[in-house]
Amino acid sequence: MDGSTLLSQMCLLRDFRSKRGSSWDRTGGNRDWVTIEAGATQVLLAEPGAGCVRHFYWTYIEDREQRRLNVFRGLVLRAFWDGEETPSVEAPLGDFFGVTNGMVRPIRSLAFTTNPGGQGTFRSWGFNCYLPMPFASGGRIEIENQGPTPAGIWYHVDYELYDEASALPADAGRLHAQWRREPRTDPIAVLAGQDEIKNLTGEENYTILEAAGDGQFAGYFLTVVNGRRSWWGEGDDMIFIDGEPWPPSIHGTGTEEIFGGGACPAVEYSGPYTGFHCIENRAGYPWWGTNGMYRFHLTDPIRFRKSIRVTIEHGHGNDLANDYSSTAFWYQKEPHGRLPRLPGPGERKVNFQE
Repeated sequence: MDGSTLLSQMCLLRDFRSKRGSSWDRTGGNRDWVTIEAGATQVLLAEPGAGCVRHFYWTYIEDREQRRLNVFRGLVLRAFWDGEETPSVEAPLGDFFGVTNGMVRPIRSLAFTTNPGGQGTFRSWGFNCYLPMPFASGGRIEIENQGPTPAGIWYHVDYELYDEASALPADAGRLHAQWRREPRTDPIAVLAGQDEIKNLTGEENYTILEAAGDGQFAGYFLTVVNGRRSWWGEGDDMIFIDGEPWPPSIHGTGTEEIFGGGACPAVEYSGPYTGFHCIENRAGYPWWGTNGMYRFHLTDPIRFRKSIRVTIEHGHGNDLANDYSSTAFWYQKEPHGRLPRLPGPGERKVNFQE
């Protein structure tokens, strides 16, 4: 039988032990959450052997807006594989799970899902990640509270443990994720006598990911805070593989095409691989304010053997000055390069500007 599909694999009796790390109350009571004090770090997973995380869930209950925003951007998620000293994953907790500049929306992808609670629109949501996270000689997942207030979360980390590292395929890459942000920049002006900008280098594009090594690009969440009452897109994606010059191997035709929508999406949608899951339409103006989207390359991963640089234009030819942030996901063989410095808590805040 064909064992390559998700459902057909369920009947295959593979050799592993099932485990879960969670915030259950060790006293036997119902206080099944952990409180991460300001400046403290909570370890969610610490295994010395070989295994693979299959499902990562967490939730919160919080009425107060500032504390809720601290949960999303003040908490920093990190993951370390195979005894490494620098993380392979480093991102604000909310952004890793697709929270768009503090605005939560349902997500119905195969890689991530976000589901509402029943205690009010903002008070509680459940977040799930299904990207596999293999490790051969140790896995560690932790959350650091870099914000000013305590944060309470419930969590499950469901994973497999193997007796031998050989249970992992030799070509299994390790999950990596990084968060980037570029505040509002000066737009490029249209030259006299021209009606548009000709972008023939991609040098001024927003960089979603720049990594060196042997791996595959798995996708990303992108947030754009738009400061004008009109469509902010048209930005082409340009993905440069293994140090190639312009034009890159992968060159797109506009922002909505990347994320699977019709022209200039103004209505939220979420699907297995693509979505515009957050469109604020501030004060009733289409596209004004915060916009969140995702593209996961689950059936079409982008292969690189030396390096990859994933970029997108700000508007057409970088003619707009909006605020961009993103979380990129990829798999690669170790060692990996040091991730870019994660901006501090103050630098991660985005204040809406018209």
